[in-house]
Amino acid sequence: MSRLILFNKPFGVLSQFTGEPGQATLADFGLPQGVYAAGRLDGDSEGLLLLTDDGALQHRLAHPRHKAEKTYLVQVEREPDELALAALAEPLDLGDFVTRPCKVVHISEPAWLWPRDPPVRFRKSVPTAWIEIRLTEGKNRQVRRMTAKVGFPTLRLLRVAIGDWRLDGLAPGEWRAFDIGGRGSRA
Repeated sequence: MSRLILFNKPFGVLSQFTGEPGQATLADFGLPQGVYAAGRLDGDSEGLLLLTDDGALQHRLAHPRHKAEKTYLVQVEREPDELALAALAEPLDLGDFVTRPCKVVHISEPAWLWPRDPPVRFRKSVPTAWIEIRLTEGKNRQVRRMTAKVGFPTLRLLRVAIGDWRLDGLAPGEWRAFDIGGRGSRA
């Protein structure tokens, strides 16, 4: 039976099972044999990573043609105004590609948010803010490049949902497995 695993990837962990000596990878979290990531998160990003042993499902989840919406919570440097949020939502030329339109809203820092290790750098004279970005694509470092392009560099980036799959209730490093029928089991 095919399995889908929801994994809360901690900061600093590679989205693969092998890495350089001393580098944290997926192999450090007791995940089942034979599963592979459906998409990626950079080492300096946190949150929902889907893994599966089903190649067709992996393709559907990861390929941009299927347009699975991905939801990110982003802590940015400084406080973006409505003009900056509107610029993020519109197609944005990042040089090597133009982003698709997306949904962007200002949010409060989530009450459930765990502390990051190591913590985000703190500068007394530079405020930070949180925004939610919902994309139907996910190119390499896209969210970070988008926020930097409009003048609000990303300090912390968490993916909290891919389509209907949500991070809800998983602490960093925890995972939950489902069969394709949706019965869940917790690791």
